[in-house]
Amino acid sequence: MPYATQAKLIERYGEDALLVIADRDNDGIIDADVVTQALDDATAEIDAYLAAKYSLPLPSVPDVLVRLCSDISMYRLAAEADQATDERRLRYEDAISLLRSISKGTASLGLEVPPPSSNGGVTLVSQPRRFNRSGMRKLT
Repeated sequence: MPYATQAKLIERYGEDALLVIADRDNDGIIDADVVTQALDDATAEIDAYLAAKYSLPLPSVPDVLVRLCSDISMYRLAAEADQATDERRLRYEDAISLLRSISKGTASLGLEVPPPSSNGGVTLVSQPRRFNRSGMRKLT
């Protein structure tokens, strides 16, 4: 499930801005499938960074991820529609920079980070030994 929605994009940037970059058939209506694909792609990109530090899926979606998903989606949509601007590129680059910091642990989402996993080693636990050399000598 994407971290942002079409409604969030409209709320953040306005319907006109989204219409300019997401009306691929020029019928005056935002193409929902195009927006959904951009949101899914942005979420996958975000998850690639978050997986280094957090167990996915996240228990809740912090507001910062809604913003990052929106910025990344708008940048991708604008680039595909030849409407890329320096502002959109800068927002995208800022989003990626923050995601890198989160994956390195220098920034946080404010969520609990799971303990590091083991190296895959196996630990066996059993009852104490019943037979050993000294015990066997007593029997003879």
